[in-house]
Amino acid sequence: MNAGAKGGLGWWRAHWPRIRKIATASFIALVVVLLCMAATRVEWGEVLGAISALPSRTLWVAGLIAAASYAVYSSFDLLGKYYTGHGLAWWRTMMVGFISYAFTMNLGAPVGGVGLRMRLYSRQGLKQGVVMRVMALSLATNWIGYLLLAGALFAAGAVALPDEWELGNGALRLIGAAMALTGVAYLFLCGLSNTRSWTLWGHEIELPSLGLASLQIFIGMLNWALIAAVIYVLMQQKVAYPLVLGTLLISAIAGALAHIPGGLGVIESVFIALLVSPSMPRFQILGAILVYRAVYYLGPLLIAGAWYLAAEAKMERKPKSDKSDIRCTNYPYR
Repeated sequence: MNAGAKGGLGWWRAHWPRIRKIATASFIALVVVLLCMAATRVEWGEVLGAISALPSRTLWVAGLIAAASYAVYSSFDLLGKYYTGHGLAWWRTMMVGFISYAFTMNLGAPVGGVGLRMRLYSRQGLKQGVVMRVMALSLATNWIGYLLLAGALFAAGAVALPDEWELGNGALRLIGAAMALTGVAYLFLCGLSNTRSWTLWGHEIELPSLGLASLQIFIGMLNWALIAAVIYVLMQQKVAYPLVLGTLLISAIAGALAHIPGGLGVIESVFIALLVSPSMPRFQILGAILVYRAVYYLGPLLIAGAWYLAAEAKMERKPKSDKSDIRCTNYPYR
């Protein structure tokens, strides 16, 4: 490599943090502008009319399903408790899972999935390495379940992409098959691999047992299915459930790639692009998704915020000696 190339590479390394911040800010600004432009084209009177026409029973059922989904996701951290063998009470563990999930859905994984989990667990006596293992297992549970469920649906052709999308339906089926195979490979790895642990960036990563991996897959898939059920109910069963589920799974990965907290605007755009029909017009879809955001995002965030503040206040008053019983065993449930 010549001196000019080395100098150019050094310049990029030195300025990359600032370039990344500028690029991220520019992208977010562009998204905001596009959302504002799209909002001006929405017939809000019809959207509000669709929302007000939703029966109260529908809202109650959607709320109950959302509560079940949050309970399932909170149990991800229970798997982490058994995986690491830490001594925190089960209800405290689920509390951390619930709070972190609600903040993750609204503000992004760095705030909820990482920041709040690390703070709440650490304040209750868990070591950083244990918390990292809990977070890793929770993350794996969510996305392994996603890979298998989405892969099976995409490979089966349950979702038909619009003709104007560059990614065709044939490519989506191939991607789906690869995703499903990845999930199956994880299961086989947990059950058959002779090498059970690796060291990555100074942290030891150990495979869970086959039984624990199977439970991961089950509750991971169940949570995604419950989220889709919330939207299905709010759409008053006018769209087939497999299509709602497949659309949700596509919007989830689109939102993750866009790095927009809560997938704001992305979820709405994907659902409108894939589900608009004479029986389900644009304003009804948008109305259902806005209610879904209130039920699944904003409502739990208010509860989690109050719970978090109460937990912080209680931990501030609690003497450090009360945390001495929080121990970590030799990880017997892997």
